[in-house]
Amino acid sequence: MEDKRNIQIIEWEHLDKKKFYVFGVAMTMMIRVSVYPFTLIRTRLQVQKGRSLYHGTFDAFIKILRADGVTGLYRGFLVNTFTLISGQCYVTTYELTRKFVADYSQSNTVKSLVAGGSASLVAQSITVPIDVVSQHLMMQRKGEKMGRFQVRGNLEGQGVVAFGQTKDIIRQILRADGLRGFYRGYVASLLTYIPNSAVWWPFYHFYAEQLSHLCPKECPHIVLQAVSGPLAAATASVLTNPMDVIRTRVQNQPLTPVWLPTCTRGRGRARARARRSRGALTAVGRDPPPVDFCRLKARAPSF
Repeated sequence: MEDKRNIQIIEWEHLDKKKFYVFGVAMTMMIRVSVYPFTLIRTRLQVQKGRSLYHGTFDAFIKILRADGVTGLYRGFLVNTFTLISGQCYVTTYELTRKFVADYSQSNTVKSLVAGGSASLVAQSITVPIDVVSQHLMMQRKGEKMGRFQVRGNLEGQGVVAFGQTKDIIRQILRADGLRGFYRGYVASLLTYIPNSAVWWPFYHFYAEQLSHLCPKECPHIVLQAVSGPLAAATASVLTNPMDVIRTRVQNQPLTPVWLPTCTRGRGRARARARRSRGALTAVGRDPPPVDFCRLKARAPSF
C-alpha cells in the first residue's frame, strides 16, 4: 500500500494549465458565493462606530436579513466578482515564483513564504480599486449612513439598480478623491494581505504535514488538505486582523491625521483593542488563497 504520510507538493511543471485555470475560476467563484455574506458582515462590523448598529456577527446577520433580505447580504457582489481576474494573477504569480525560488532554496517554507507575499503584491495592485467600490456598496443600507458615500436613489427596492449604484459610487469617488481615491488604503492592503498570504501557505503545508502523521495512512490527501486550509486561514486571519481593521476604515471613512495615535491614548486604548479584534471571527471566512485541491485536479496527465 502506498505510504500517504508524505504529501506530494504539486509544482508548476506538474499542472495541466487548462484545467488549472478552469477549476481555479470555478472554485474561486464557489468560495466567493459561500463566504461573501461574512465578508459584508465583517466590513460593517469594522466600520461601525462602537456598537451603534450591530452587537456582533450573529446580530448583524439577523438585522441585515430582516432589513434587506438575502440580497442585502450580497450587496456589491457583482462588482466583487471582477476580483476573479486578480485571483488568477495571484495563483499564476505564486506558482511561477515558487519555481523561481526553487533554484535558490529547496525549503518548502521559504518557497511558500516568498511566493505568497509576491502573489499578494500583484493581486492587490489589481484588487484594491475593485475592493474600494465593492466596500462602499456593502455600506449601503436603509436608515443611518455608514460609509463616506450614499447611493442616490431608493434602497427600498425601486430606484437605481445594481450597476446603477456602482456607477453612482464611482462618480462620487472621482468627485471626492480623483483617481487616487480608487487606491485609497493601498498601502494598508499590502500590509494586510502580503503578510496574510505569506503566512497562510507555510501554515497550510505545516498543518497538512502534521495531520498526515496524526491520521491513518488510509486517510485521503484531499481530506487533510480540506482541513489544513481553514486552519491556516484562521491562523493567518488572527495574526493580520488588526491591520485589516485599519485597511477597511481607511477605505471607507474620511481620514483624520490624529486618528491612529489618538485611538490608543488613555481610555481609548481599550476601545482600540476592541477595534483591532472586531470582525476577527468573520475574517476567517475571508477568501483564502486557492487551496491545493484545484492543483490536484489540474495535475497532468488528464483524468
